[in-house]
Amino acid sequence: MELSVQIERWPLAGAFTISRGTKTEAVVVVAELSDGTHRGRGESVPYSRYGETPDGIVAIIEALRPMIQRGLDRAALQRASGPGAARNALDCAYWDVNGKQTGRRVHELTGVREPAPLTTAYTISLASIAEMAAAAERAAWRPLLKVKLGGGDDDGKRIAAVRRAAPCAELIVDTNEGWNADNLAQNFAACADANVTLIEQPLPEGRDAALARSKRPIPVCADESVRDRTSLDALAGKYDAINIKLDKTGGLTEALALAAEAERRGFAIVVGCMVATSLAMAPAMLVAQRARLVDLDGPLLLASDRPGGLRYEGSLVHPPEPTLWG
Repeated sequence: MELSVQIERWPLAGAFTISRGTKTEAVVVVAELSDGTHRGRGESVPYSRYGETPDGIVAIIEALRPMIQRGLDRAALQRASGPGAARNALDCAYWDVNGKQTGRRVHELTGVREPAPLTTAYTISLASIAEMAAAAERAAWRPLLKVKLGGGDDDGKRIAAVRRAAPCAELIVDTNEGWNADNLAQNFAACADANVTLIEQPLPEGRDAALARSKRPIPVCADESVRDRTSLDALAGKYDAINIKLDKTGGLTEALALAAEAERRGFAIVVGCMVATSLAMAPAMLVAQRARLVDLDGPLLLASDRPGGLRYEGSLVHPPEPTLWG
């Protein structure tokens, strides 16, 4: 296999804000593998929360070039590189090129059923109460909204305003570690009043013991606290669900294994994404087939998507064409 890797920048349609900051572009790393006849691609998003940078991810991938040229395969990649964006880009590229080499779709190679269209959440970015209400009103026709909170004392008012603006939508709340043990109960109560379905990562990773002691009126989902299967032991008694993102697991291979093990342990499955193009969403569609909730709206937040990207009909996202991936 020959390897190429590059950093790409995709402007957003508007600012995207969570509790940790704001971005105006998606910075992704694309790895491509080629045997001279067939090529496969994978896209990942370096996650600063875990100390990743675009240049750092490229450096990790480049360090694997000699092993790739000597015949490193996807199974060996799992041992050669840990969870994170670098392995994700390569793992997904291996799946793509292996599918093209064998003339089979990747879902056949993985044993996953043929993917069907799914309803994705649409994200309401963290902002002022009025701005979030206005954004929710514009998106009120969508069946599922993910509401970013973690903005201080006004979160209860934010979620109440969003619910008034979008009375019929199912709501997920994602605080990105933005609450604390002192405001947990009041924020839970505000979310219960707003008929929220799920709350993602209310407390920081490693400082979430209060979840085991607190009454949880709404199911709680681990996001930053879960990366791969080794994370699951620490979640028992605190979380009801896990959010699987390929950039955290280090690719589709571990994501599928994590989903199976999490289900065995009784966790519900949510499949999420970073803000990226359809090339990053495509492999996640396979894991999402078994998910209770799906959040693969990254391309909807871009000013424009990659050519040949996933087809979105409102909030319904269709599986990828083989020309894109898989």
